[in-house]
Amino acid sequence: MTEDDRIRLSRAFDRFDAANAEDPSVTIIDGVETAKALLYAQQMTAWQQQLYPSASEALKLAARAQHIRRWEIPRDSFPMDRAGYHRWRTRLYTFHADVAEGILRQVGYEDRTIERVRALLRKEKLKSDPETQALEDIACLVFLENYFAGFAAGHEDEKVIEIVRRTWVKMSPHGHNAAMTLSLPDKARELIGRALTGA
Repeated sequence: MTEDDRIRLSRAFDRFDAANAEDPSVTIIDGVETAKALLYAQQMTAWQQQLYPSASEALKLAARAQHIRRWEIPRDSFPMDRAGYHRWRTRLYTFHADVAEGILRQVGYEDRTIERVRALLRKEKLKSDPETQALEDIACLVFLENYFAGFAAGHEDEKVIEIVRRTWVKMSPHGHNAAMTLSLPDKARELIGRALTGA
């Protein structure tokens, strides 16, 4: 990557972050209010750097833009059933790709990279495209490390166990290995163990 490429990547990250910083939902980190969408984007990049340090520029961009401005299409804007959930997720894939594309064009990316980032954000060819799989691994690890315990505390064990199983199926062996190293509360670790052993 040339110096010009690094500058352009940094500018894209800055604009992604500015977009996510507008999230009205905030959390407190070290006594400072942080937009939840911005925090999530930073967590995605942290896992990308840890799990796939040699990632392409497109994968780095897609990881940072994974949930960009997600709050604009809330879950309850679709029916609150499984079919509605899948429709919501499908709509979000295109929404995130569109928002990312607009920013990437502003900072001077060419069509080839933009189309690649769009394909990754739309989760095209999951399981057959190594980079799409890598992005899914990163997203699953961010969920398991940062959001799973809180989610599990608010839902019945059987539902949580089923979600863990679905999450696990989406991940590669590389992602599985990373997940097994996570430091989680005892209850969360117990539920994951039950999900993987069929208990």
